Amino acid sequence: MIETKIYVGLNDAFTLRQEHETALYIDTLKNVCFQYHVPFSFSVQEGGYFHEDGRYTQETSLVLSLVDVAEETAREIAKDLCVFFRQESVMVTRGAVEVSFISEKI
Repeated sequence: MIETKIYVGLNDAFTLRQEHETALYIDTLKNVCFQYHVPFSFSVQEGGYFHEDGRYTQETSLVLSLVDVAEETAREIAKDLCVFFRQESVMVTRGAVEVSFISEKI
């Protein structure tokens, strides 16, 4: 199976700060996934990076994980999140993963 991860920073591209509570961004992310009718999981993480002009930024990010979702659908989701979260860009990674389901009788 193929896993796609979409990394979305929460700092606004224009104000360079997080404009809303993280919970609002999480609700938006969940709503987008629901609208595209895709299974998903996500995590909240902290990170930092350098801009092309050398400025350093630390921010909260959401990492959306999609397994076995068509590449075009994942790209459309990434575009929507980029616009909704007012981002300069979002990072998308894609790669093969081994998946197994473990179950035990209850």
